[in-house]
Amino acid sequence: MAKPKKDRFVLQPPAVVFYKPQGIPLYQLEQIILAVDEYEAVRLVDYEGLQQVDAAERMKVSRATCARILEGARHKIAEALTRGKAIRIQGGNFVLGRNRYRCRDCSTFWEIPAADAKPESMSCPHCRSERIFDLGRAVGVGAPASLSGSAAGREGRKKDRSKEPGG
Repeated sequence: MAKPKKDRFVLQPPAVVFYKPQGIPLYQLEQIILAVDEYEAVRLVDYEGLQQVDAAERMKVSRATCARILEGARHKIAEALTRGKAIRIQGGNFVLGRNRYRCRDCSTFWEIPAADAKPESMSCPHCRSERIFDLGRAVGVGAPASLSGSAAGREGRKKDRSKEPGG
């Protein structure tokens, strides 16, 4: 029996959880599932320019684990780009430091520490609307078991023929 994966620390969920080739409806595309911890490794190393050892420290994993996560993420991204597949960021083994929210009325983004989040009583700090989009929930935090945890992260690649909004 394999050892359970340790949760990786992710500062905040991504602001966007879907990327797809232009001009092709989402329901016609194969999807690559990029786990949230894979997204975080790419963000820290490739976007912020950190060394793997520093990224590993931030994610609270070993350098070797960070390297494996990064290698898998880069492979998935390369496959999506070269084969014209959509990328969905979702699932994996992670804990959030802060959660992000977006107002559906005025499009304002804001974030608060994940431990302090009470989305059911939240309103937009800009327009006071209660129509908010919880980005943590979009990537699997507090979602049903079918969308969160290690199952979605291990799924890796999936073909999704269902019609989805925004396709």
